[in-house]
Amino acid sequence: MRVVAFGTYDATAHPRVQVLIDGLRERGIEVRELAEPLGLDTARRVEILRKPWLLPVLVARLGRRWLTLTGRARRLGREERPTHVLVGYLGHFDVLLARVLFRSATIVLDHLIFAAGTARDRGVSGGLRTRLLSGLDRLAIAAADVVVTDTAEHAAQVPARRQADAVVVPVGATRAWFDAGDRAAGSRPDGAALTVVFFGLFTPLQGATVIAEALRLLARRDVRVRATLAGSGQDAAAVRATLAGIDPDGTVEVTWRDWVDAADLPGLVAAHDVCLGIFGTTSKALAVVPNKVYQGAAAGCAVVTSDTAPQRRAFAGGATFVPPGDPEALAAAIESLAGPVELAQARAAGRETAQRFTAREVVAPLVGALGAAPATAAR
Repeated sequence: MRVVAFGTYDATAHPRVQVLIDGLRERGIEVRELAEPLGLDTARRVEILRKPWLLPVLVARLGRRWLTLTGRARRLGREERPTHVLVGYLGHFDVLLARVLFRSATIVLDHLIFAAGTARDRGVSGGLRTRLLSGLDRLAIAAADVVVTDTAEHAAQVPARRQADAVVVPVGATRAWFDAGDRAAGSRPDGAALTVVFFGLFTPLQGATVIAEALRLLARRDVRVRATLAGSGQDAAAVRATLAGIDPDGTVEVTWRDWVDAADLPGLVAAHDVCLGIFGTTSKALAVVPNKVYQGAAAGCAVVTSDTAPQRRAFAGGATFVPPGDPEALAAAIESLAGPVELAQARAAGRETAQRFTAREVVAPLVGALGAAPATAAR
């Protein structure tokens, strides 16, 4: 079996594809990468959806990357031609090119997000744009032989006639997160404030406004917390407005970092006691287990996240769950971890659960699917 990881994905910005590549390699499968990162993050792509006049930016950049990818694919020797092609995250367009370039290979699409659902979650109104994005989802799935999703809820969104070709592979965490947890292993000094970290895009799915309100409540209760918020996004202004109401001389200290380099992020998270997951109430928020839950647990943090079906299935016994959209419950959960015994138990439980989501472990269903799925023409 020879696998080519293909497309305009950026493994540093979206580590999911790196987990898949690492896991396949750890299981002895040859993986070559043909990647030309597009250079547009998810937020920028959603902005383009909101402002159609920016679409030429996407088309021009995609066209240049495809020309390079096409040249690299055609230079592959006979012994280098893949039996399977793994199209990385955000590969809705790339899978179409892969189908053309690798006609005899099994095309595997990592369909981690549905374009229409993500656009709705980011506030793009319905109508023509969402109908077009739904069509793009269907077209991308039709071009693939195997459709990889991250949860059963997302797999259920694959068209009924393609359900047999869908495989659920949890997001997992790269080795860097486990290594960071190993380096940071240790207990909090007596009397020190509880340290809490949240990182990611400030979108409705994340529920960052819920986190801000919970921190405000903790400040009112005089709970000692040092919180780091890393990232930006559409809800960032609302978060800052809420945090502005916290007394700077009080018990809650908030540090905001707009950007953290991907290579530095595992170490930053591992230096904290608690990693916060997501707390949104959108339909997408109820269907995912986010990167940060796997990564925070791997880094040795106690994890607090929303009580949704996919997250409870994955992390039952390894995380503290609160109702989505409930800042009171989130504040209480954070406060419950302030005790050294409670914190140590939660950290150990998260770390143990994370062992089920190493790269090698999560790709097991994908390895089985690759062995069972013959290459076919586009459907």
